[in-house]
Amino acid sequence: MNQGLKGIVAAQTAISYIDGNKGHLVYGGLDAKKIALDFSFEEAAYLLWYGHKPDQIQLADLADALKSHRALPRYLMDIIDTLPQDMDLMGVIRTSVSALGDASFGWMPTTEQAMKLTGIIPSIIAYRKRKLANKPFVEPNEKLNHVANYLYMLTGEMPYSAHVSALETYMILTLEHGMNASTFSARVTISTESDMASAVTSAIGTMKGPLHGGAPSGVTQMLNDIKTEDRAEEWLRQKIESGERLMGFGHRVYKTTDPRAEALREKAMEVSGQDKWLDLALHVEKLAAKLLAEYKPGRNLYANVEFYAAAVMRAIDMDDELFTPTFTASRVVGWTAHVIEQAEHNTIFRPNSEYIGHLPEFE
Repeated sequence: MNQGLKGIVAAQTAISYIDGNKGHLVYGGLDAKKIALDFSFEEAAYLLWYGHKPDQIQLADLADALKSHRALPRYLMDIIDTLPQDMDLMGVIRTSVSALGDASFGWMPTTEQAMKLTGIIPSIIAYRKRKLANKPFVEPNEKLNHVANYLYMLTGEMPYSAHVSALETYMILTLEHGMNASTFSARVTISTESDMASAVTSAIGTMKGPLHGGAPSGVTQMLNDIKTEDRAEEWLRQKIESGERLMGFGHRVYKTTDPRAEALREKAMEVSGQDKWLDLALHVEKLAAKLLAEYKPGRNLYANVEFYAAAVMRAIDMDDELFTPTFTASRVVGWTAHVIEQAEHNTIFRPNSEYIGHLPEFE
């Protein structure tokens, strides 16, 4: 028996492929690392939804569609306003997406529904975040692309191009990652012939758990403690020698370099010199890899996507509370792609369980 269905193939997919031993991640037949560095968010989303890169007309149509879904309906604002102030952002997104599940979200799921959810989730996050901070809601800016508009709505200021570029790379790299827990949850829900909004609500509820979508606060704390490059080696050696884990290094799936971390590193190097925090992260990652190889030879401990996710989020002044919601704002593309794929060749998920309780005496 495999607890948690680990290693069990539950579906066939053309959306993504992971080879953890070789460090490969593939989106729709293309190297995800190259996609993250060369594609826009909109182009990568189109690839996952349609299976090929868009031409200029298709890309423009998709960008317009995402923009058309940014506005929050009044009823949804009212719902968000009535939610308890101590409800976390993931709970707010979950409740909001559930409330969006009107009659237009019937069986069968469509790319238009996927675009609607993808377009509106950043607005939900920004509205709630600014509301709790007693700041006015920032209306979407139609001149900005998806990622830049997200930053604009959070801050109310035109974002720096280096920040947009770094966040866009991160969000592309978190669009999709195989049959993870939240994606499986979405596919199970739609397999009952439920609707897209319900399937994504299931996925958000799964992402909310700290074992799946937890914020990389440990990495942020590590970089905060190190503070400057000249302090890094002494700090890292002390942690390793005391047997403590270096947060953001090693991965359950990847036994070599995490390709997502490689892409984020390259993006950080492009904008290095423009942001001191990213410069510090680059220095710490290089030094930590060297020290881990020295102290733990043969363990192959490299920076994972969590390390550079923390560096990117801190560089653009996003606090830890925004990490999992931002992860959700990108991963909704992968969830909806899987929901559509599942519905096209649907079989309801109905695994068995092994009974380990007592049996009565039967006559």
